[in-house]
Amino acid sequence: MGHGGPLHFILPLPSLGSPTFLWRALDFAAPAFNFRALISMQLHVSSHLCGTCHRNLMGLKFTKQSPPRVDSISLHHNMIQYLTKNFIRNLVSKQRRRMLIAGYDLDMSYITDRVLAMSFPAERMRAMYRNPLWQVKSVLEMRHHEHYKVYNLCIEESYDPAHFDGRVEAYPFDDNHVPSLEMIKAFCESVDSWLSDDPKNIAVIHCMAGKGRTGLMVCAYLIYCGMPADEALQLYADRRTTNNEGVSIPSQRRYVGYWESMLSIPRSANYGPNVNMPQPCSRELRRIRLYDTVNIDNIFFVISELQEVPNEVYRPPVEAYRSCCRRVKKGYQRNNSPRYYISILEGDGDGEQSEIEEPHVVVQMDTESPAIYQKSCLDHYFDKPMQVTGDVRVIFYEKMIGGRLFYCCFNTAFIKNGLLQLTIQQLDKVGKKGRSICGPAFCLEFLFGPANTGYSSSSISVSDHSSDDTL
Repeated sequence: MGHGGPLHFILPLPSLGSPTFLWRALDFAAPAFNFRALISMQLHVSSHLCGTCHRNLMGLKFTKQSPPRVDSISLHHNMIQYLTKNFIRNLVSKQRRRMLIAGYDLDMSYITDRVLAMSFPAERMRAMYRNPLWQVKSVLEMRHHEHYKVYNLCIEESYDPAHFDGRVEAYPFDDNHVPSLEMIKAFCESVDSWLSDDPKNIAVIHCMAGKGRTGLMVCAYLIYCGMPADEALQLYADRRTTNNEGVSIPSQRRYVGYWESMLSIPRSANYGPNVNMPQPCSRELRRIRLYDTVNIDNIFFVISELQEVPNEVYRPPVEAYRSCCRRVKKGYQRNNSPRYYISILEGDGDGEQSEIEEPHVVVQMDTESPAIYQKSCLDHYFDKPMQVTGDVRVIFYEKMIGGRLFYCCFNTAFIKNGLLQLTIQQLDKVGKKGRSICGPAFCLEFLFGPANTGYSSSSISVSDHSSDDTL
């Protein structure tokens, strides 16, 4: 063959335009969204029409493109547009609802008449599988001319606000994670102010996929308007997805519950609800334990806190501690370690259990009791209690570098007793490997010192003869 011109890796193609051709294109793109490879396959279409020279090598086909004829260029472009429009975008949007507007097929949904959720308005290559920005703008201008404001929740991507005439606000936080409570408050107040300015105004809210982070903030605003959290989550799931899975990450749902508990409803006609921001609350983290683990002897973890940055909305996670949970050895005794920790809440001077406390998954809290040896347990004691404050993220790994198993996020102000216990259903992004190390009675447990700074851990330790169900 002659030299000059790139070689493209392609799949053997049947006749152009046949159903087999289209399905092979889909199968080729689906496993890992290999869009560059798909484009190379599309480029082959035009070369196939132009009488390109081919040669076979072990069942694969390589091609050297000759200059295309003029009449094949438009067909080439139409094929690229057809494939991207009908396969790639629908493939990426998965179970999210799409809208056909003015000939555009866009990943967006009206949650209410005045709240629109969508995926990222993209440019350049990303526009092949996300909402093309120019199409989004065209639709918004057509349906809500000068009466829309866009709220961008992405930290990983941005665009020039001038594309939407400057009506853009950013409230960025990490994908698959949670924002600070202060950010939720600022967001809800901004959306409420914008919608109150004119009855024609709408809020357009997006993250990257337009599902998890978007759902958290949309539900927070619906709650701000007086809707119960369960109804807000269900409404979002119904309007945004086809499989009834809207806000599916447990920590994001946990923060929706936090937000609901902070609001005083009903609201007056002219003012929003009272937002009772919790006071900063530091807790002493004394132990992390994983009950009923299988096929693993060590689990590494990293604890991070969201850190406020002056003049910045985004609060990055800052690592505070990392270590490893190891198997509990039978007969091992820790000296001078209190058996229990009980938080003494304000107004509860007798240390009685709070009425709002949820049932415990693990009733036996005696750390030295033989009961824990009935199942394989991994734990880590903090010889010096670790102070954690505010929004906390704990990620668990199979190895210290890579191999994430699962993670969770919580706010220390909402830990009302000495324990935070989470089942596997309450952990985030539990993959195949994560599930493989969890037995049927698996539970992740964080043991804290007292909530009140006026008490020390030693002052509330329970005597050796306390009953097992003290907590």
